[in-house]
Amino acid sequence: MRTVLSTLLATFMAGPLVAQGNDAVVTLRVIHGAEPVSGVRVQTGAERAITGLGGVTRLRLLRGSHVITLSRIGYAPETLVVVLDPPRDTTLVVELEQQATELEAVIVTATRTDRRVEDEPTRVEVLPREEVEEKLLMTPGDVAMMMNETGGLRVQTTSPSLGGATVRIQGLRGRYTQLLADGLPLYGGQTGSLGLLQIPPMDLAQVEVIKGAASALYGPAALGGVVNLVSRRPGDAAEVELLLNQTTRGGTDGVLWASGPVGDTWGYTLLAGGHRQTRHDVDADGWADLPGFERLVVRPRVFRQGASGGTVFLTGGATLESRLGGTLPGRVAPDGIRFPEELTTRRVDVGGVARYLFSSGAALNARGSLMQQEHGHVFGPRPEDDRHRTAFAEVTLSGQAGGGAWVVGTAFQYDAYRADNVAGFDYQYTVPSLFAQADMQLAERFTLLASGRLDAHSEYGVFGNPRVSGLARLAGDWAARLSVGTASFAPTPFTEETEVTGLTSVFPPAGISDERALSASLDVGGTAGALELNAAVFGAVVRRPVVTRVAPGTTAALQLINAAEPTRTHGVDLLTRLVAEPFRITATYVYQRSTEYDPDAAFRRETPLTPRHAAGFVAAWERKGRSRVGVELYYTGPQALADNPYRSASAPYVIIGFLGEHRLGPARLFLNAENLGNVRLSRYHPLVLRVPGRGGRWTTDAWTELSGRTINGGVRWQLR
Repeated sequence: MRTVLSTLLATFMAGPLVAQGNDAVVTLRVIHGAEPVSGVRVQTGAERAITGLGGVTRLRLLRGSHVITLSRIGYAPETLVVVLDPPRDTTLVVELEQQATELEAVIVTATRTDRRVEDEPTRVEVLPREEVEEKLLMTPGDVAMMMNETGGLRVQTTSPSLGGATVRIQGLRGRYTQLLADGLPLYGGQTGSLGLLQIPPMDLAQVEVIKGAASALYGPAALGGVVNLVSRRPGDAAEVELLLNQTTRGGTDGVLWASGPVGDTWGYTLLAGGHRQTRHDVDADGWADLPGFERLVVRPRVFRQGASGGTVFLTGGATLESRLGGTLPGRVAPDGIRFPEELTTRRVDVGGVARYLFSSGAALNARGSLMQQEHGHVFGPRPEDDRHRTAFAEVTLSGQAGGGAWVVGTAFQYDAYRADNVAGFDYQYTVPSLFAQADMQLAERFTLLASGRLDAHSEYGVFGNPRVSGLARLAGDWAARLSVGTASFAPTPFTEETEVTGLTSVFPPAGISDERALSASLDVGGTAGALELNAAVFGAVVRRPVVTRVAPGTTAALQLINAAEPTRTHGVDLLTRLVAEPFRITATYVYQRSTEYDPDAAFRRETPLTPRHAAGFVAAWERKGRSRVGVELYYTGPQALADNPYRSASAPYVIIGFLGEHRLGPARLFLNAENLGNVRLSRYHPLVLRVPGRGGRWTTDAWTELSGRTINGGVRWQLR
């Protein structure tokens, strides 16, 4: 009936202006109630458009009859039949009805456009809630495994004694990866090696990954890319979830998630977790292969959705953790002296995001965060205590013009570090910024997104970074994306090497320059029936990378310098996914070649701990709301090793895992077996060095698993 009425309206009540020529402009204003609906996909034949923040979009159509479809998450799809005979510039108001069952689509927030992932010119990889839930049952206490099993990402252990790790994107060092929570740097500008290990995934709705230089979007901390953790939102009814987990290696997790509405416009979520791991010496050499820790995490969130479309989001968080590693009680290092390692963490943060919609359709957005983190670190006999503070504020204005969207904004970042026991490493940086981005539909099937940013760093000067992305729609739903961008990075004393040794054995930095990068990627993706395919090629060059070398005149002390030659990386990233209910199969393959300059040997080398070949295969069977079973295999090829007296290259290995879950009423019982082949480093060579290495470190790099086979199981209650 609505289709018929729309046909009559378009035919007999069109505006009085007759278009010149054989075509006309059809303006669609989409509403729900009296409010505009943005992000509605509008399509007729090959013509596609998306409504802006004012709920308006335009199509230029030829004389004749046109079937126009409108769709958006949370609303029932609508179909209009528009007859242009004679062609007249026409305005139609379309009211969408809400629909409880959402459409199968993913909205991306990391690029500030809030578009569907398939409409985004910048390639954004999204881990949906279904995959987050699977990894939640494997490691309820952190997101490290979830990152490590994503193509093109590699979680690298940086401190084997304490379990620290960072996430590398496409072969670049982990310090270049910006970790965000709901678009906020709640874990600091440079997250450090423990951030991934202190974030429970239970309250995540999805994870968004931008690979490659992203400084044009997020400033001088995103040289390698961005990982944005997007939280779950409250529903229409109160919910409570409780998860209890136990591992065969002495790990215990208890996580609570609660949410619900408060009145008509407010809602809340609450995450609270307690996590414990006993120290574990797998090979009985007196050194903890698996560090022990006790951790408490709490994070409340408050949401407001105004009747006029404005939103408010507020959050706060606290993390308390104590870690123990190194030599076990009563045991000693090879030199006959005890070498325990300890790390206590006290972190608090607050953040917020607000959006106000103008009647014109433009939107004013503001976001900000504060974080303070205190560490108490012990490296054998040496204590190293520090305090790290960061602040972030950003204001943007966005809108629609000429069929495209634009964003202009300003930001301010503050980063301060103070070391209590080591002199020469304190710093305090301020970075005011200006940025803009705009997308334009240059042709019927081609959209261009251009962005640029200026950062005025108080120590390293002005950074200017552009980024250009193009989206070309091919046959059917196939599309190609090309992105090219530059990036900058403001170095700090913290690298993967200094995370292991501490700062006592490092010379204070002097005369270090900022790091600069250029990256590019091209990917093609689409579907063929139930099969999804995606292939990407990528490359990056990092100039003046900060590296460590043995300081002249010493045997082990480290010095931070800019390398004489750039770091270069390139590769191919392939993904195939088959969904044929109740089965789901995913296969990935990544080839990457990364080389860097070795300042001690004065020649180029393969970047350590970067496998050229990596592949994954995941198969799952699921009966919705009842049971699921999954198996996964991950292959990692040989890696170059540095400062390892036992071998110069690692052995290839395969990690096999199994997951099963079954629902009984409100409870879900789960069992997960990880690393069934019992792959672990100490089966190839000792973790502990015979004599201290560079910077006084006692361990080799961890190029594979340290703990071996681990089985965990538990129960998850879901109550409404």
